[in-house]
Amino acid sequence: METALFTANNIWMMICTGLVFFMHLGFSFLEIGLTRQKNTVNILFKNIFIITVGLLLYYIGGFNLMYPGFEEGDFGFFKFAGFGIAAPEGGMTPEYASGGYTWWTDFLFQGMFAATAATIVSGAVAERIKLQSFFLFTIIYVGLVYPIVGSWQWGGGFLSSLSYGEAEGFYDFAGSTLVHSVGGWAALIAVYLLGPRIGKYTEDGKANAIPGHSLPFTTAGVLILWLGWFGFNGGSVLSADPELTSLTLVTTSLAAAAGGVSAFIVSYLKFKNFDLTMFLNGILGGLVSITAGADQMSPNEAVVIGLLGGVILVFAVSLLDKLLLDDPVGAIAVHLITGIWGTLAVGIFGAMASFDQFVVQLAGVGAAGVFCSVCGFIILFVIKKTMGLRVPRKEELEGLDIHEHGMDAYPDFRLNQH
Repeated sequence: METALFTANNIWMMICTGLVFFMHLGFSFLEIGLTRQKNTVNILFKNIFIITVGLLLYYIGGFNLMYPGFEEGDFGFFKFAGFGIAAPEGGMTPEYASGGYTWWTDFLFQGMFAATAATIVSGAVAERIKLQSFFLFTIIYVGLVYPIVGSWQWGGGFLSSLSYGEAEGFYDFAGSTLVHSVGGWAALIAVYLLGPRIGKYTEDGKANAIPGHSLPFTTAGVLILWLGWFGFNGGSVLSADPELTSLTLVTTSLAAAAGGVSAFIVSYLKFKNFDLTMFLNGILGGLVSITAGADQMSPNEAVVIGLLGGVILVFAVSLLDKLLLDDPVGAIAVHLITGIWGTLAVGIFGAMASFDQFVVQLAGVGAAGVFCSVCGFIILFVIKKTMGLRVPRKEELEGLDIHEHGMDAYPDFRLNQH
């Protein structure tokens, strides 16, 4: 019986690993759909680079940086367990991880998460960043910054034991902060240092719409991401526990639906049109919002969290435009702003709700935000002053596909998109 349960748990975790991997196709479709045809190959190349190099970096040192085995007396901020991976004794048995999965499954599931942080940045800096500069940033950020922040909570570091009043420990079930905001903070810094795309803002600061080339791709991308989130959140149960897994999938889906509906309604009231991109990003905002507490919420609370996430998203997109921060795909609003909201919501709704828990959640958001912003700024600023961050004006106008890759995504249907 024990062996059968262990096998069932491990199979579920492997299915979830596949679903999280599948999310990278969703991110790719979303990003190319919301950007111009002339930069399609460039975006696809970045996304393939992220998943391949990200997984290798996690193998080389990221996994052992994220799960270093903090011991009593350690500060819980930084520790490294060594290079490479090797299954420990008992790693393939029910004694490992309470019988939820094997050590190898653990590595691969967490490795799928690791690359997501850089994918978030990829969308925000689309259409104007140098490819080599993005490569270097990804290697440093995914290889070092992401696993260090993850170790603070999931690796048993200082956030996992952070207390205030009766609250014991920061809580982030599947990564509203530890994945989405980690990528969102870097995206915010990168967009600030890069500057907006040519023609995005007028001299008096008004935003010009730069339409993406394929809303069908964008829609497909969002639906794939929603499906992938069943693995992202469902796998974070860390077993096939029937009650927790099914509750998590229900709260995840309800928050997604509620986020989409509230975003399209608020955007209609605000802009007087039915904006598909706001509808789609509202779904993603609902998903990110529920990710921190998907296992802690009732269906009613999940709907409220998603509804508020969709509303927050619409106003976040408008605020970023007013600040002249050009994010072609809305990554900062989706992953950073609603990621913060979702993390704080754990202290407001659900089984852990209390003022004390809210304070702990706020402290965790602040710690991750400061560390990621400072690290992101240092990395990107140094790259900007040495290699340069932005492509030349001619390359940006004519498209990165031709200049950086020497090819077109649609060679038979090339349009003048200057």
